[in-house]
Amino acid sequence: MKYGYYNDKEIPKSVELDHKSILNYKTNSHGYRCPEWTPLPEGKKNVVILGCSHTFGEGLNDDEVWVNKLCTKVDQKRLRFWNLGQPGASADKIVRILYGCEKILFPKIIIVCWPVWSRRERLDSYPQSLTSDNNFLKNENEHTDRNNFLKNVFFVEKFAEKIEAKVLHCFAQDVYEIPNANNVFSKTSIKLCWPEWSTMTFEHEKRIRITEPSLAKDGIHYGIENHKKFAELFYDHFKSKLK
Repeated sequence: MKYGYYNDKEIPKSVELDHKSILNYKTNSHGYRCPEWTPLPEGKKNVVILGCSHTFGEGLNDDEVWVNKLCTKVDQKRLRFWNLGQPGASADKIVRILYGCEKILFPKIIIVCWPVWSRRERLDSYPQSLTSDNNFLKNENEHTDRNNFLKNVFFVEKFAEKIEAKVLHCFAQDVYEIPNANNVFSKTSIKLCWPEWSTMTFEHEKRIRITEPSLAKDGIHYGIENHKKFAELFYDHFKSKLK
């Protein structure tokens, strides 16, 4: 049975009608940067990764995105990755995509790379992502941002509990506190993990003066160095759970 945009039969179309289609990336027929899931391959645990443009990998080649770099570090005989990150995604949209994939991808590990919490999703005639200075966000504040974010964390945790999956939380830009949640990588984010700096004088590679940011080809999103380092740190933190 279908319930509006919340559909357990197929993941909803992800590219909103008011946005240009994604033309420069290899995506499946639903606009996700991963293979088709019909028919779903047999064997292996499915790892679903959700997030915004930083997880989708705007401005980067496939092998440069942190999701792909993380995939090379795990046992690929046991785990299969599905990158469901979407440009402009809010925490609301992440939850909608996650709930939509339950009976398609049957995830056993869920990785959520949370975007900034000021974003929202507005469900009108079609799902619309509200980002930046959108007029509909003018009445929101730090308290409503936090509560909306924690609401979505709750939905993700309860979903995982229901389907007996593990959840690993991390962050794309700002790092937020998630009370009473297990498996949170809050040490850094894609934005904050590069350039590195060390107070130890013998760690020469981490004490090089860097004056220019690492940017993707679009000149806006974080570049290869950020994605590579974030994948390394994420794996070091969660390696025992990525099995």
